[in-house]
Amino acid sequence: MRYPPASPAVARRVYAVVRGAIAGFAALYWRLRIEGAERLPARGAFILAPVHRSNIDPPIMSVLTRRYMRYLGKEEMWKYGWSAWLWDALGAFPVQRDKVDREAMRRCRKALEAGEPLVVFPEGTRRAGPVVETLFHGPAHLALATGAPIYPVGIGGSQRAMPRGARFLRPVRVCVVVGAPIVPEPPAPGRTPPRRAVLALTERVAKELQVVFDQARICAGDP
Repeated sequence: MRYPPASPAVARRVYAVVRGAIAGFAALYWRLRIEGAERLPARGAFILAPVHRSNIDPPIMSVLTRRYMRYLGKEEMWKYGWSAWLWDALGAFPVQRDKVDREAMRRCRKALEAGEPLVVFPEGTRRAGPVVETLFHGPAHLALATGAPIYPVGIGGSQRAMPRGARFLRPVRVCVVVGAPIVPEPPAPGRTPPRRAVLALTERVAKELQVVFDQARICAGDP
């Protein structure tokens, strides 16, 4: 059963309530520490590019700014009517992860062009370990197409807080480090970003993401 979509005003109220609950819980249960969030602009589009080690990573991103942000989520999250309504209200887009989802990319680009912040996990899915794996090119392509800066985000402790397959959350320290913005070359109107530029920007994002991930892991006391 599909529910009527929430109006923009209702969606933002739902987002604010959920964000506040997450912020309070994370501060108390995980002793959440955030570094560099002041770098995020108060207006205009930007892309958050976090590492991904746990299911708690997406909700934690909402704590970094009070702004209403858009997210990419695996399409299975939309299989129920109530969940589809909720994820839509929380600003998420469904994405098919086993192929290039052009519709999801179109919606992401539209959001950025409207000046909205966007959260994209460049590793594509949850990974494990201290090394940033091969990244997808989506964030770089979107940045080059819209001119939106990319902010790499390291998250330490989240894999211990909720490992893959865990049923309960663990009360460990979680740290988030927001890196300096990576500003892309100005977009060429009406042109697709050249592949060489996308590859170069993706490589730069990978390097900067590893730096902030290392810093976040040290802060959280990860082994």
